[in-house]
Formats: sequence, structure tokens, C-alpha cells
Amino acid sequence: MSEECDPHRGEGARVLIDTYGRVATDLRVSLTDRCNLRCTYCMPEEGLQWLAKPDLLTDDEIVRLIDIAVTRLGITEVRFTGGEPLLRPGLVGIVERVAALASRPQTSLTTNGIGLSRTATALKAAGLDRVNVSLDTLRPDVFKTLTRRDRHKDVIAGLEAARDAGLTPVKVNTVLMPGLNADEAPDLLAWAVAHDYELRFIEQMPLDAQHGWKREGMVTAGDILASLRTRFELSEEGADERGSAPAERWLVDGGPHRVGVIASVTRPFCAACDRTRLTADGQIRTCLFATEETDLRAALRSDAPDEEIARIWRLAMWGKKAGSGLDDPSFLQPERPMSAIGG
Repeated sequence: MSEECDPHRGEGARVLIDTYGRVATDLRVSLTDRCNLRCTYCMPEEGLQWLAKPDLLTDDEIVRLIDIAVTRLGITEVRFTGGEPLLRPGLVGIVERVAALASRPQTSLTTNGIGLSRTATALKAAGLDRVNVSLDTLRPDVFKTLTRRDRHKDVIAGLEAARDAGLTPVKVNTVLMPGLNADEAPDLLAWAVAHDYELRFIEQMPLDAQHGWKREGMVTAGDILASLRTRFELSEEGADERGSAPAERWLVDGGPHRVGVIASVTRPFCAACDRTRLTADGQIRTCLFATEETDLRAALRSDAPDEEIARIWRLAMWGKKAGSGLDDPSFLQPERPMSAIGG
């Protein structure tokens, strides 16, 4: 093994590299497993057994781990996720402290948008760069059916507040479900273009708490693109523009607006993955669909020095698998649902 590829030596000691040569530069940090919606593709109506407060990382612990990731492991982007990260009481302070790091990473937030109208300005002032907001439908009645909550207008208000605060580009994440909102793709894109949002369709993934996901009948990337092309001319961006981004992107009617499709199931992009994930209770996950985790919380709370924590993190990422395994007949859905992993 060359020094460059050995995670214990040389340049390899300062990056999160795996045995396939992929280098993780994008850190997804879950701040809570709690959520104020009950989306049918994520969790049951009654909710889940939430993590106990002592199990959650404190604000100081989160900032310390991000600092280690940025200064010792080459992380350049940090995305705050949940659950619903706006439910984290110390969110603005965490963002401010991360934005003040000497090697400042690009920061973003994935949210359901509820409460964003009240916090967008403060988050921008704290140093947040942009947001991704989940919205699956333009129809309030369908929103209520999908999320089991009557909060559609609050999400719309949150999107507008994020755009007005300069948290741009504002990206809208949409999951299409058969029999519910699968017919809305062209309307959603027309709306996003009119409001200067970047729409991204995401194939439904097997990360629901109920383990009820089925490949059969799923709205695929091919279905989405065929629907969009009934109203729009789409020209695909090249691989150079995409880089390691999960979304394939198309120019809409020649641009400048774009639409993306994240086809995790039918068009996996594992070979270019540059992500590492930290759960709200301090576990490192190498992949959304990983069945194993590496505990950093125990190292933190046993007063391990930063370099020891970095070493544990490097070893975890060194063992990252080649792919998600979704195409393997023996694929097993991870025990944690999306809300407890972080998007």
C-alpha cells in the first residue's frame, strides 16, 4: 500500500479516504431525530421512540467534532440535517460557531421549512450559506395526507423567507408517490421556476421506519423525466458540471433554471460519493444504507484527544463499502429510519 492511500500516513492522515480512493469532503450532521411532521414515507402517524436527551451530542460536542473534521480530515462542506434541525434549540449558535472556524466550511441546512419564516434571517446572519426545503406537493390537501399535518402554508412562507434572506440557491426536495402526487412534476417545476427555486426530485428510498418500501410501483427517475418533458425541454448537464453531487441536473428550456433528479435507487452514484455522516447521538455512518456505525460519542466523553477521534473517524471511512447494495437481492434495510440518520 502506498503512503498516499494509507489512512495512517502521509496525506492520507489528513483526509477521509476509503479503499476505493473516494475522499469524503461533505459532512452531514444530524442535530436531532425529532420531527414535527409525520410523512408517510418516513415514519408512522404516532411518531417514533425519540433518542433520550443524554444520548444526544451537546452543542459543544457537535462543534468540536465538526472542528476536527474540518481542520484534521479535510471536510469543506457541512450540511445540518435531522429529523428536523429547526427543532434544535441551539441551532443558530451552532451555525455561528461553525461559520467562525478558521477553515470555514460551506454550510447548509435541510429542513421541512416549518419555522423557517421565523429563523431564516437569524440563520443567514449566523453564517448559514443556503437551505434545502422538503416540499412534495403544491396542493394543501395532499400535503396534509402525506405529512398528517396541516402546515402547507408554513412551508411556503419558510421558502419565501429563505429566498428573501439570501439563503440561496434555495433548493426544494420533492418525493413523488404513486396515487398521491405523482402527477404534479410539471406543475412543481413551473412553480419552482416562477419563484426562482431549484427543484430536485428524489426517488423514494428504503429508509422508512415501517419498512414498507417496495420497488414495484415506485416513481422512478425515468418516470419523472418523461412527465417533465410533456411540458418542458430538458438538456442534460455534463458529468463535469455534476462532479460528486447526487443530483443529475437538466437545464429547463435552455436555462438558466435547472431541475435535478436524485436517482439513488435506479441510477446509483456511489462511485462518486464524497459524504460522511454524523448522527445526533454521535455515530459515524459511511452511507445512508449502512448497517454498521462507529461510535465517536464514547471517545468524546472519555476525554480522547482530537487526533484519536480523527483516527477513529479515518478508520471508519476506510472501511466504506463500494456501494449501497440496493441492487443486491440480499439488501437489508438499515434499522435506523431516515429521521434518525440525517439526510
